[in-house]
Amino acid sequence: MSTSDHTPNEPVDILIVEDNPGDVRLMQEAFGMTDSDVRFRTVSDGAEAAEYFRRCRTGAVDGYPDVILLDLNLPKKSGHALLELLGNEWEHPTPPVLVLSSSTADDDIHKSYDRNANAYLVKPDSPTEFDSLAKAIESFWIDRVQHPPSPA
Repeated sequence: MSTSDHTPNEPVDILIVEDNPGDVRLMQEAFGMTDSDVRFRTVSDGAEAAEYFRRCRTGAVDGYPDVILLDLNLPKKSGHALLELLGNEWEHPTPPVLVLSSSTADDDIHKSYDRNANAYLVKPDSPTEFDSLAKAIESFWIDRVQHPPSPA
């Protein structure tokens, strides 16, 4: 999707890389409250995410994420390792990667930006805060930011 052409009826593909099913559910419900038609793909560990990214690069995945929501503390491969993988191996412009972590550690924040995360967001504590975050992501990353077109 090129967000320059985005309308509220245009589907948006969001990849959620998160091992906590409760957080996945809260994110999905929060985006359900927005005006965007969101399609979710969810992977629950770092190895599964790395495989998904590989399949995207080779064209083996139907669709391509418009936005990636990435937890840092994942089983099998960390979010930091995935950011590094995306930076080193993605052959076309990377979709926006928004780190969504419970960590407020300066080291995690610095490492994320050093590995080209587009934003670092602290996970909300309540459903209402998830709703606000989803609306903010929609307003900026879906409705305003200009993305390069997805590869053919």
